[in-house]
Amino acid sequence: MDAKARIRELMAERKWSEYRLAIASGLSQSTVANIFNRNTTPSIATLESICAGFGITLAQFFAEGEMVEMTEEQREMFSAWSTLTKEQKEALQRLILVMKK
Repeated sequence: MDAKARIRELMAERKWSEYRLAIASGLSQSTVANIFNRNTTPSIATLESICAGFGITLAQFFAEGEMVEMTEEQREMFSAWSTLTKEQKEALQRLILVMKK
Protein backbone atom coordinates (compact mmCIF):
# COMPACT_ATOMS: atom_id res chain seq x y z
CA MET A 1 0.00 0.00 0.00
CA ASP A 2 1.18 3.49 -0.82
CA ALA A 3 0.94 5.40 2.48
CA LYS A 4 1.01 8.80 0.76
CA ALA A 5 -1.85 7.82 -1.55
CA ARG A 6 -3.85 6.52 1.42
CA ILE A 7 -3.31 9.77 3.33
CA ARG A 8 -4.41 11.76 0.27
CA GLU A 9 -7.51 9.54 -0.02
CA LEU A 10 -8.45 10.15 3.62
CA MET A 11 -7.82 13.88 3.23
CA ALA A 12 -10.03 13.99 0.13
CA GLU A 13 -12.85 12.16 1.92
CA ARG A 14 -12.77 14.83 4.62
CA LYS A 15 -11.97 17.72 2.25
CA TRP A 16 -8.88 18.49 4.33
CA SER A 17 -5.86 20.51 3.30
CA GLU A 18 -2.32 19.66 4.34
CA TYR A 19 -2.64 22.45 6.91
CA ARG A 20 -5.82 20.91 8.37
CA LEU A 21 -4.09 17.52 8.59
CA ALA A 22 -1.12 19.07 10.38
CA ILE A 23 -3.41 20.73 12.94
CA ALA A 24 -5.49 17.59 13.53
CA SER A 25 -2.48 15.31 13.84
CA GLY A 26 -0.32 17.62 15.93
CA LEU A 27 2.45 17.55 13.33
CA SER A 28 4.27 20.54 11.94
CA GLN A 29 3.15 21.84 8.59
CA SER A 30 6.64 21.16 7.23
CA THR A 31 6.45 17.50 8.29
CA VAL A 32 3.17 17.03 6.45
CA ALA A 33 4.41 18.98 3.41
CA ASN A 34 7.58 16.87 3.27
CA ILE A 35 5.51 13.70 3.03
CA PHE A 36 3.98 14.94 -0.22
CA ASN A 37 6.58 17.28 -1.69
CA ARG A 38 9.65 15.16 -1.12
CA ASN A 39 10.06 11.48 -1.55
CA THR A 40 9.69 11.02 2.21
CA THR A 41 7.98 7.94 3.58
CA PRO A 42 6.27 8.72 6.89
CA SER A 43 7.60 6.88 9.93
CA ILE A 44 5.32 4.70 12.04
CA ALA A 45 5.24 7.44 14.70
CA THR A 46 4.18 10.00 12.08
CA LEU A 47 1.55 7.62 10.71
CA GLU A 48 0.22 7.05 14.22
CA SER A 49 -0.13 10.83 14.67
CA ILE A 50 -1.85 11.13 11.30
CA CYS A 51 -4.22 8.28 12.15
CA ALA A 52 -5.04 9.91 15.49
CA GLY A 53 -5.83 13.10 13.59
CA PHE A 54 -8.18 11.19 11.31
CA GLY A 55 -9.70 9.37 14.29
CA ILE A 56 -8.74 5.94 12.99
CA THR A 57 -6.35 3.19 14.02
CA LEU A 58 -3.26 2.08 12.12
CA ALA A 59 -5.13 -1.14 11.33
CA GLN A 60 -7.92 0.88 9.74
CA PHE A 61 -5.38 2.94 7.81
CA PHE A 62 -3.88 -0.18 6.24
CA ALA A 63 -7.15 -2.13 5.90
CA GLU A 64 -8.33 -2.84 2.41
CA GLY A 65 -12.13 -2.72 2.26
CA GLU A 66 -13.95 -3.25 5.54
CA MET A 67 -12.66 -1.93 8.85
CA VAL A 68 -10.87 -4.51 10.95
CA GLU A 69 -10.81 -2.60 14.22
CA MET A 70 -12.80 0.27 15.72
CA THR A 71 -11.46 3.04 17.90
CA GLU A 72 -13.00 3.52 21.34
CA GLU A 73 -14.87 6.57 20.02
CA GLN A 74 -16.28 4.50 17.14
CA ARG A 75 -17.34 1.71 19.52
CA GLU A 76 -19.18 4.25 21.69
CA MET A 77 -20.94 5.70 18.64
CA PHE A 78 -21.90 2.25 17.37
CA SER A 79 -23.23 1.29 20.79
CA ALA A 80 -25.31 4.48 20.96
CA TRP A 81 -26.51 3.97 17.36
CA SER A 82 -27.91 0.54 18.20
CA THR A 83 -30.20 2.04 20.86
CA LEU A 84 -31.83 4.59 18.52
CA THR A 85 -35.22 4.22 16.92
CA LYS A 86 -35.54 4.03 13.14
CA GLU A 87 -36.66 7.66 13.04
CA GLN A 88 -33.75 8.79 15.21
CA LYS A 89 -31.28 6.94 12.97
CA GLU A 90 -32.75 8.58 9.88
CA ALA A 91 -32.57 12.02 11.51
CA LEU A 92 -28.95 11.43 12.54
CA GLN A 93 -28.02 10.27 9.04
CA ARG A 94 -29.52 13.45 7.57
CA LEU A 95 -27.62 15.56 10.10
CA ILE A 96 -24.34 13.84 9.26
CA LEU A 97 -24.90 14.39 5.54
CA VAL A 98 -25.51 18.10 6.15
CA MET A 99 -22.41 18.36 8.36
CA LYS A 100 -20.20 16.75 5.70
CA LYS A 101 -20.94 19.54 3.21
